[in-house]
Formats: sequence, C-alpha cells, structure tokens
Amino acid sequence: MKGFDFFMVKWLRLSKTSMVISTLIRLYLGFTWLMAGFEKVSSGKFSAEGMINMAIKNPVKDAGGQPAYDWYTSFLKTIVQPNVGLFNFLVQYGELLIGLGLILGTLTTAASFFAMGLNFTYLLAGTISTNPLLLFLEFIILVAGFNAGKVGLDRWLVPFLRRKIPFLKKSVE
Repeated sequence: MKGFDFFMVKWLRLSKTSMVISTLIRLYLGFTWLMAGFEKVSSGKFSAEGMINMAIKNPVKDAGGQPAYDWYTSFLKTIVQPNVGLFNFLVQYGELLIGLGLILGTLTTAASFFAMGLNFTYLLAGTISTNPLLLFLEFIILVAGFNAGKVGLDRWLVPFLRRKIPFLKKSVE
C-alpha cells in the first residue's frame, strides 16, 4: 500500500483539518440525498418511468451523434423498464438511506460509494444537474475513508466491525 500513500490521500485520511472539512462535506451531501429521497417518498407519487423512457428514447450521444452508452440503454430496456416498481423503491429508499448514513456518519464510505453509483446512473441517462459536483464531493469522502466518519457513528461502528468481521481487520484507515 506504500505506493498509494500520496500526500493528498494521506492528508485526507489522517489530518484533523481534513476530518473537519470532510465532515462538513459529508453533512452537505447527506442533507442533499436525504431531502431528495424524502421528497420522493413523502409525495407517494414518485416514478422513474418517465426518466427511463426518456433515456431510452434519447440516449446520451457521442461527438459523432451516435449513442455513447448502448450497453446502458440495453440495461434500461431489458432490466429496469420491466421492473420499474422495484427500481422506484430502490431509488427512493436508497437516496433516503444514503442521506441518513452520511448525516449520521454511519458506514460513510459505503454510503458515499452507493451515492456515486446513483450519480453515475443519472449521468448515463443524460441528467447533468448537480451530479458532477456531487460525484466530486463523494469522491473526496470516499478517499478520506474512516476519517470522514470520525465525527459520527463510524467512530464506534467501524472499530466494532473490524473486531467482529475478520477481513475488515486489515482495512486501512
């Protein structure tokens, strides 16, 4: 792991200043995700069907005007569209849980990882919005690792999990 210890990575993972900055970023991201999920869940009317149909009908195009991500359009047609109810549930409650995880500092790196996954799916569907900014901030949290959740429940949860789950014992802070 020595080759991975770049200055910035080391600073993000070990610095107290980074801990404070990443906590503020984590709280901002958490609030953003929590509100997005809460709006979808509380309205009771959320459906990704329109966005899915739009992404299939008008896929993201490359510089030559050809679909850039044929595989993603196929995924939407064959897996997502026939199971739109399941994906509606996963999006709503996924956003809500990501938000809670980030706000509480619980499984922070996992929450950030799944947030990045959702942001990438939105980008692949052609929705720019705030996704690039969120991805950048989530990447910072992901690299900061345990340090991003120290001011949160990860302070106690991560050491507990490392004691109880053998393969986590060797994970880096």
